[in-house]
Amino acid sequence: MTVRYADFRDIAIADFDAVVVGSGFAGAVCARELAEQDAMNVLVIEKRGHIGGNMYDEYDRAGILVHRYGPHIFHTNDRAVFDYVSRFSPWTSYQHRVLADWYGTYLPVPVNKTSLEIAFGDEKAARLIEKLIATFGDERKVTINELRAQADPELAEVADFVYENVFLYYTQKQWGLTPEEVDPSVTARVPVFISRDDRYFQDEFQGMPAEGYTRLFENLLGHDNITVCLDTEAESVFELVFASGDEDAPLSAIRIKDEDFTGPIVYTGPLDELFLARFGRLPYRSLDFVYETFDEDHHLPCGTVNYTVSEDYTRITEFKWLTGQTGSRTTIMKEYPRPYDDPSSQIPYYAIIDDDNDARYERYRRLTDALPNFHPLGRLAQYRYFNMDKVVADALAASRRILASGEAASTGSPS
Repeated sequence: MTVRYADFRDIAIADFDAVVVGSGFAGAVCARELAEQDAMNVLVIEKRGHIGGNMYDEYDRAGILVHRYGPHIFHTNDRAVFDYVSRFSPWTSYQHRVLADWYGTYLPVPVNKTSLEIAFGDEKAARLIEKLIATFGDERKVTINELRAQADPELAEVADFVYENVFLYYTQKQWGLTPEEVDPSVTARVPVFISRDDRYFQDEFQGMPAEGYTRLFENLLGHDNITVCLDTEAESVFELVFASGDEDAPLSAIRIKDEDFTGPIVYTGPLDELFLARFGRLPYRSLDFVYETFDEDHHLPCGTVNYTVSEDYTRITEFKWLTGQTGSRTTIMKEYPRPYDDPSSQIPYYAIIDDDNDARYERYRRLTDALPNFHPLGRLAQYRYFNMDKVVADALAASRRILASGEAASTGSPS
């Protein structure tokens, strides 16, 4: 069935057993499970003018299906998660490949045997590959730190090459950091793949929704018991009731349309914004996107090219590689990382995780601890970077916990 939309001004909150904030994977999966497994009437409120969160896609003027918030490639080793999302969309067999533009030469990333041959020449690369296999085994991913820990200086040379030519400048652009500020723990995880497999992901299940992500979300939210209100911000329609006037006093209730809502509230937005940044804003990196259309079949040699030693953008994505569309025109998208300065005009993409920011997030989260029907879920509400499959798995688990607890709104209809 189609998605049931309503204007928030017209709904009666007493008609609903559960409220979900956000219609990305975290919110949409929970809404579906509560509606389907326990016949709850679920209200989904979404601050944007469309469903699907950052996975939203649409056709541009050239007829190309583009991802409006950056490229999203679904990949997982979790059979249960893949089976679940497959209920709502068939999948293509797309396998994502990424090249780094290294001074005008393309290198597969993560760096692999082919990359080494391009960078070092066939003769030296053969020697390096032989040493890598002898030290670590074939078809292995090893990190820069593992390479540097070896006595052989040539293995350290491989680590230094990857760090300087694939990782460093790209990371500086992405995070707005100097080399000295780059977290060593992040550097340590940069891999070299001792393989000819040039796919960016090696997960068992990967691909793209055959009709696009927006259609997948329409199917996911298309249920008789789900109502979606677009252009509705939680901080505008939730009245937060605190146990006292103290700054750190916990929530004692959330009122919606002048009624205490006691059913489950699944919240997938930024916690600091819900509380109007009373402890200061949690920092993120944001992105600007620039689209260009060309009168040619393809503009790039693969789905994504990373610019690791040049340009002020980080990468370009060509969507026809991802979607499998054909035709004489193509659209690309350049990504420019930016500080997240203005919640009214920017989107928070990447949490900037460090001890201070974690402590600030925990201070916000503790405000919700005393409210058992409030469930923060997903990248923004948990201030973490999660892949899509992890978000789906967590949403399914959260739904099971909510259903097992027997939560239901006393103001709502019987579930």
